[in-house]
Amino acid sequence: MTASPGSAAAAGSPAPVLSYSPVVLSVPGRPVDLQVRVSAPATGTGLPLILLSHGHGGSNNLSSLNGYAPIANLWAAAGFVVIQPTHLSSRTLSRHLADTTGAPFFWRSRAEDMSHILDRLDEIEKTVPQLAGRIDQDKIAIAGHSLGGHTASLLLGARSTDPDTGEEVNLLDPRIKVGVLLAAPGRGGDILNGPMAEMVPFFHTTDFSTMATPTLVVAGDQDDSKHFTDVGPDWHTDPYRLAPAPKTLLTLFGAEHLLGGISGYDADETTDESPERVAALARLTSAYLRTQFQPDDHAWQAACEALTAGAAPAGRVEFK
Repeated sequence: MTASPGSAAAAGSPAPVLSYSPVVLSVPGRPVDLQVRVSAPATGTGLPLILLSHGHGGSNNLSSLNGYAPIANLWAAAGFVVIQPTHLSSRTLSRHLADTTGAPFFWRSRAEDMSHILDRLDEIEKTVPQLAGRIDQDKIAIAGHSLGGHTASLLLGARSTDPDTGEEVNLLDPRIKVGVLLAAPGRGGDILNGPMAEMVPFFHTTDFSTMATPTLVVAGDQDDSKHFTDVGPDWHTDPYRLAPAPKTLLTLFGAEHLLGGISGYDADETTDESPERVAALARLTSAYLRTQFQPDDHAWQAACEALTAGAAPAGRVEFK
């Protein structure tokens, strides 16, 4: 990994970021073209890639390639290329796709979007100005928030049963070497007893026991998703507790479902707005990925010591 962008971000000085959208990919059988945004540091080569899957949410453009700028920009400034698709579940498309098979959540298509992006990565590099040849295609991570966390879980090896066919679905993509789950949904079954439980039958059969890819699970200790379950914030730690090692759990203190505001700047739906929490999350997740991709890089240890200790820790870390 190039040292200059990450080093500048870690030191607190702004690192220039390039952002380009839309890159339009025609995918056979997909009802609309797949559009993505690409963000990257202005300089550097051998850059790792983060695929970022958006959540569902209540806003229009936050659930699309136009959302998640607070976290995407910080990751790019830290030395990563970030690719964000507009999934078919996006509010920007729902009016046109309401009667399409898989609506409204398109849980299977969302994961397939990410594999399509990896299939076309050379094309994307050539399309985005100043990006060609700069991505290290052996260093690929998946990150997802909320419903995007479910998408990422599937690509990391979790299984789910298609409620329409009864088929167990395996969407593992071995090109993805590591994952970051942000406020992801937990286990299904009887504990899904909230008013939204019947709307997400694909949540009910999620099996984390097959999710063997190294993963950082991020949960807010105030993220109580009562519309799905009465288990409380611990529900979002299930991908850590129910998946095999190696896994790491980062619990952010005081964080609710938007983890301080990762989906948009000054977004009304952020109930726990905290730029400081978002900055800490970006630094910790970036450091985790740096160390996963380059084990002799001690960024993760340094970030943990800086941000999870002292008088006002951002959170706590567990691992197995």
